[in-house]
Amino acid sequence: MKLYPMKLIPATKDIIWGGRRLIDSYNKSCGTERLAESWELTVRPDGMSVVANGEYAARTLGEFIDAAGADVIGKGYDGDRFPLLIKLIDARDRLSIQVHPSDEYSQRNENEYGKTEMWYIVEADEGAELVFGLSSDYTPEKFKAALDAGRVEDMLHRVKVHAGEVYFIPSGLVHAIGAGILICEIQQNSNVTYRVYDYNRPGAAGKPRPLHVEKALDVIVNYTPAEIEALRFSRGVKPSDDSSALLAACDKFVVTRYDVSGRVAVDADDTSFVSLTFTDGDGVIVFDGCEYEFTKGDTYFLPAGMGRAELHSDRAVAIAARI
Repeated sequence: MKLYPMKLIPATKDIIWGGRRLIDSYNKSCGTERLAESWELTVRPDGMSVVANGEYAARTLGEFIDAAGADVIGKGYDGDRFPLLIKLIDARDRLSIQVHPSDEYSQRNENEYGKTEMWYIVEADEGAELVFGLSSDYTPEKFKAALDAGRVEDMLHRVKVHAGEVYFIPSGLVHAIGAGILICEIQQNSNVTYRVYDYNRPGAAGKPRPLHVEKALDVIVNYTPAEIEALRFSRGVKPSDDSSALLAACDKFVVTRYDVSGRVAVDADDTSFVSLTFTDGDGVIVFDGCEYEFTKGDTYFLPAGMGRAELHSDRAVAIAARI
């Protein structure tokens, strides 16, 4: 079977807080007036990437993996599902205050992976902010009392954000994307979210969305900044040259930013696939004498064992993820 760079058609999600940036500026087609999430790399029953080019055009990424075998994920990969989910997220309005469980808790209670994730800030309006953890005097009792009294926002740690920044979100960290932010999210392949607080706003059906307070209290960890940074770089991986910047290297994924001005080599060796999400610019991927065009908003899947490709562009940014 010939391996090649596969351009992916995403699964799209319309959620009440979504905006129009992914439609207007990132070439996403969804048939709705707003688009909250574009699931760029996904192998899930509730959203599946479709191959847009080559031999496997019009087939799902899951069908390709079934046909080619798990070695296109990574040699010897023995997980029971695809390991990662990568999204572009446009928050016109703020998201709910939420937390994700660990693998152990989620597998015991949800039959899913846990969810550790990383956010790369693609765009941010002036003054935009994230919820990134809790105040230093957190206790479960204080947090529950604040929820009951409608004062939970007093216990949230907020940070102003700017394009190009990275935020690592280990399972257990309370967090939320604020209004006016577009991010590239790399995460474990899980959709388990425990919603803690949703600003008492109605959902799509006109009723408040459900909360999951008791489970959230089970899994919340009040990490220190040093603990988060240690988890983010817990795997000893170093970038290979000046055109790349290591954004995260943990036991779930390794993420690198490539700033392309000319040519940059990307190796899809037999240890892992490489996912490339282009957040700026345009150009071509050159592989085996063929050129594969990309523009801002595109995502390509390079199967494990494909070998070396080159990114050619006058100016482009690619967020690369692997296991």
